[in-house]
Order: sequence, then C-alpha cells, then structure tokens
Amino acid sequence: MSSWVERFVLAAALSATACGAHAQDRFTGIGRDATPAEVKAWDIDVRPDFQGLPPGSGSVQRGQQVWEDKCASCHGVFGESNSVFNPLVGGTSKADVESGRVASLKRTDYPGRTTLMKVAYVSTLWDYIRRAMPWNAPKSLPVDDVYAVTAYLLNLGDVLPADFVMSDRNIAEVQKRMPNRNGVTTRHAMWPGNEFGGPGKPDVTGSTCMKDCATEPRVTSLLPPHAGDAHGNLAEQNRLVGPQRGRPPEGKVVAQAPAAKPAGGSDAAAVNALLQKNNCTGCHAAGQRIVGPSWAEVAQRHAGKADYLAGKIKSGGSGVWGSISMPPQSLADADARRIAGWLAGGAKP
Repeated sequence: MSSWVERFVLAAALSATACGAHAQDRFTGIGRDATPAEVKAWDIDVRPDFQGLPPGSGSVQRGQQVWEDKCASCHGVFGESNSVFNPLVGGTSKADVESGRVASLKRTDYPGRTTLMKVAYVSTLWDYIRRAMPWNAPKSLPVDDVYAVTAYLLNLGDVLPADFVMSDRNIAEVQKRMPNRNGVTTRHAMWPGNEFGGPGKPDVTGSTCMKDCATEPRVTSLLPPHAGDAHGNLAEQNRLVGPQRGRPPEGKVVAQAPAAKPAGGSDAAAVNALLQKNNCTGCHAAGQRIVGPSWAEVAQRHAGKADYLAGKIKSGGSGVWGSISMPPQSLADADARRIAGWLAGGAKP
C-alpha cells in the first residue's frame, strides 16, 4: 500500500472515530426509560390465548345500549351496515357455530364477506373494539363496555344468547363458538416458528432459471368483469349481506372532492384547521356531497342558526339529510361554536 493511501485510510478512521465520539457526546442525556405506568398504558394488546385481557364483564343488554349510542350510526342497528362501512354481521349460520367453519366462504355465488364470516378469534374483535372504537373517540370505551359491545355483536350473529354476560372468565368458552375458529390456516408458514403447528419455514426460497426458461407468461387468474373499475358497484356485489357504498342509481361514480383550501381571512383558515383536526372533511366537502351534505348546503339551509348548528355538531343525528347518521362529536364547545358560526355565516372560503 502506498504511503498516501495509508495516510488517507488513517485520516478517515480518525475522522470516523471523532464523529462517533462527538455524536455520542451530543446526544448524552436525551430521552429516558419508560416508566412502568407508561408501558402499561401502551401495551394493551390482547393475544388469541387471552394474554393481556383485563378483568371485566358486560352483558348483551348493556352492549345493545352502547351500540345504539355509539356504533349504530356507522355500522347499522343490526350490524348490517349502512352506506358508510362494510357489514359486520351476516353470512354465518348455527351450523357454522357448531363446525367452526363458515360454509359461505366457499360459495362462489356469495358476494359478501362480513367480519363475522372471516374473523377466527374473539380476542381480535375485543382488541380492535377497545383500541379503535368508536371511530370519533377511540379508546374511550370502559373495559366493561368493550365486553358488552363484543357480546352484543356476537349475539347479532347468533353466536351468543340474548341473556349472555361475557367476561374475562368465560371468554375462552366464547372462543369455542366463533363461526370461523377452525378456518385459520398455517400452511403459508409465515409464522417465525412451529408454535402454531405449521411447516415452520416459509416458502420463500427459489432458484434462478438459467436453462429452458419460459418466454411467454401464461395467465392463470383473471379478475371477473364486476371487479374492474374500482371493484365495480359494491352495492350490487354485497346485496345479500347488507347495503354497501357504490354508484348512485344513474351509474355515475362520485369522486370525493379534495378538502377545501380557504383563501380568505384568518378565521376561515382557523375553521379549516378545526375541520381537518376533527376529521370533518372525511364526510363533508365545500361544494359537493361525500357521505354527508356539503358545507354550502348546510350554510344555505341553516343561515344565521349558529346555536342550532353547534348543538347538532355536538349531539349528532339522522334523518335531516338522509338515512346516514352523524355520530355525536367530542370536540370542545368553543370549537363547535366556531365551526357553527362559520357555517351560519355562509361558509365563506
């Protein structure tokens, strides 16, 4: 090795050492270990073997009350859904509860795939409801209400009787009644080991073709015609298990309008920030209906009615703009009044 190369390598090594030492000194003292209370608040997942499940209980009757207050506006009174989300209930039978395999999943003529048809573990339902529901206020349900809502959902699917009280003590018995509990496969071998009885090694190995390689691909699977064009009209595909979002009757696809960008004064910009923060733009747009009415429609119908609009924002409701309900919103009273005042004043950009 020449002398200049040696000097270059030595200089590079010294520079890297100095940079590492400097970075180590620079970030000393930043951060701290999480406290046990912080870890406990974050580590709330529930496994299929019910590790992590907190103690508690809830009845089907209580679950119905919670459901009608906080769930039905998005998922339908009977879990059959409305025009917002896919159905949760439907497609299962008492025979499926006995066998643990949903027969409708093998039917090529059955268009819907509801949650109860697919989910294998009651812990999946319980965990998701706890951490993600209701949509506008996730993690707000008390533990007992999570048990109750889960019990009510399973009662809608004829998995549990109407007088059932689900708890951490009997949830393992509920698991034995899940309609698709035996529908899980481990043949994909995507688990890290053999703990679930699978092959233990994923089929991800292969060899490069170097001789007599195929030159023309052969198509072995095609999407059916109704699955084209963004899966076609979902309302037609899922009619057997409940209404779905799809095309309007005339067959024209309605594209979601982008969120309006106010070009006016600071109040309009502040209101737009509130609309974004509280996910209002997921259902409403400036001049076009998405799920709910446009800002322009609300402003025209309720001009000057700021107090009324603030109350509707907080309480929610249905039947004013159609069959789709708006759930109660948990934003601050001052924010609701500011949005209501903007709407009552014409929703000016």
